[in-house]
Parts: sequence; C-alpha cells; structure tokens
Amino acid sequence: MTIEIQPVDAFDAPAVDAWWEVYAAALRADRGGDAVLWSLEETRTELQQDSATFEQHAFLARRNGTVVGAASLAFPLKDNTHLADIAVYVVPGARRSGIGSALLTELEERAIARSRRTFLADTSWAASVPADGTGHPGVEFGRRHGYALALGDRESVLDLPVTEDLLDRLAAGTPDDGYLLRSWTGPVPEDVVAGWAELSSSLDTEAPMGDLDIEAATADVAEIRESEELVAAQGRTSFCVVALTPDGQVAAYSQLVVSGDDSAAYQWGTLVRRQDRGHRLGMRVKLENLRRLQREMPGTPRVVTYNAESNEHMLAVNVALGFHPSGRLGELQKRLG
Repeated sequence: MTIEIQPVDAFDAPAVDAWWEVYAAALRADRGGDAVLWSLEETRTELQQDSATFEQHAFLARRNGTVVGAASLAFPLKDNTHLADIAVYVVPGARRSGIGSALLTELEERAIARSRRTFLADTSWAASVPADGTGHPGVEFGRRHGYALALGDRESVLDLPVTEDLLDRLAAGTPDDGYLLRSWTGPVPEDVVAGWAELSSSLDTEAPMGDLDIEAATADVAEIRESEELVAAQGRTSFCVVALTPDGQVAAYSQLVVSGDDSAAYQWGTLVRRQDRGHRLGMRVKLENLRRLQREMPGTPRVVTYNAESNEHMLAVNVALGFHPSGRLGELQKRLG
C-alpha cells in the first residue's frame, strides 16, 4: 500500500472539493445527520483567506492514486504561538489502515519544524456516548497517539422559533441597573469595537478551559475586522449585542453567526465581564440577540452552541432558553514538554 500526502492549493478547485468531500464523509460517519459541517464554499473561502492571525494548510492523502484522507494544520501567528491546530479525516471505508496515522505524523513533523510544542485537535460524538469519549473512534485514535481529553464540551441545539411568550417570561424581572443593550447586524460599530475586542479576546481564558494550554489573547481591533471580512466573504450573517455600562463600557457581549447556506445559526461567543457579573447580563444579551435573529432571518431553523460541561451557569441559561443536548465535543491536546 502506497500512501501519498500532498499539500492542497487553496485555489485548485478540484483539490479543495476533494478535501471537503473527505471531511464531510468522515464527520457524517461519526454523527450522521447531526454532523455540524462548514459548507464547501465556506471552507474554500477560509482556505483562500490571506490572514495575519492564522496560517492555514490543507493536505490530501491518496492510496494508490485514490483520495482516502484529508487533514488541516493551522498556526496562530499573533498569540499562542506555541500551538498548532490539527485535524485529520479518513473516509469511512479506509479507516484503521494507517492513513490517519500517516497524516498525523506529517502534521506533527511540520508543527515541530515550526517550533510548536502543543498540538490541539477536536472530535465530536453522540450524546449517548460517555462524556470522556470512551469507545469513540476519534478519541481512541487520539489516545493511541498521545492526545488526552483536555476539555469536554456539550453540544446543544435550540429549535427555532422561540416563542415571544418565553422570551418575555425570561426577560421579566430585569433589574433597572443602568445597563443599556445595543444590537446590530454585521460589523461591530467603531465606537464599541475596542471594548468588544477587549472582552472577546478574554473568552479563551475567562470561560472554562480545563487542561488546555492556552494563554490570554491580546485585544486587537484588526483581528476583529479580519474575522468580519471572512464572515462577509463566506456569505454568513453576524448578529451581535452588547450590554453597556452607564459610562459606555462594554460589559457583556453575544454573537450569533448564520451559515451562508442557511442551515443554522451558531453561537460564537457570550461573555460577561468579571466585574459586571450578577446582573443577568448573559441572559439579557442572549435574549436580545435571539429576538433580532428571529426578526431579521425568521427562516433560520436552529441555533447550535458549545459549552464546557463544567460551565454550569451558561448551561443553565441555555436550558432555560430551550436548548437540548445534541452531542459532545472533545478538545484533545498533546504537549511535547
């Protein structure tokens, strides 16, 4: 058996098409109709992006000339430059034949050559599988290669629309404490973008991170604008809301992004600044964003979100809104020392 691994040119349409087909087939084999997928065009656009924040590479594996595997490798360029994000996909009929291992070895060697010492990957499984992923092919493959489960996330789905009655009941009793909600669709307005960047950059360290070797990010308005450009190029729609203190500081934020193929909305982040907690701001910004989403894109069928299993407060907020568990996501990590 000959396994050939080659980089993918992001502007080679057939190669990107082949990469996406393997990616989609692998996720669907694990999750069936519950698989959460980026569309082909969303994937193509991201691979073609000239980013100052991430350097991305994609690879195809062929066995005797036939495409049987795909992989991606991303290097953070601004913060957490000790990390490498790794993903490996193998078509269902070719699993357990050394293809995934060959791809993983290729990615790790490239990451080591770039002085990266911590490798991150993720894999998802059905809610019926144990929380530690025991028995799931992705988790077991990772364990065989030195990857431990560093953080377990719950995947949850909210079927839309949420009734106005429920939204009103959850909003009842909101204290008159001086916070002002402000929402919009599209890019973050200039007068609040610095506060948005400051708060959103702390998400990876303020939210539960388990054993993940992730350092605090630097607030960067340019990074926010780069992300917005990608969202627009992918045909996605971003819904945002902030809670502002009486003196105009961003105290909380929430963002929903609707996929360009209208398949779902995704909760990209919700966070309340530490000194502003205890005012129900997490619930308030989520309610406001749901109202805006349902008003402007009423055909959106559902919202998908991920929360650390240990994040009891946000999980409780989501349950109150009507989210139900749909799966689990395991964030895997391998540290070289």
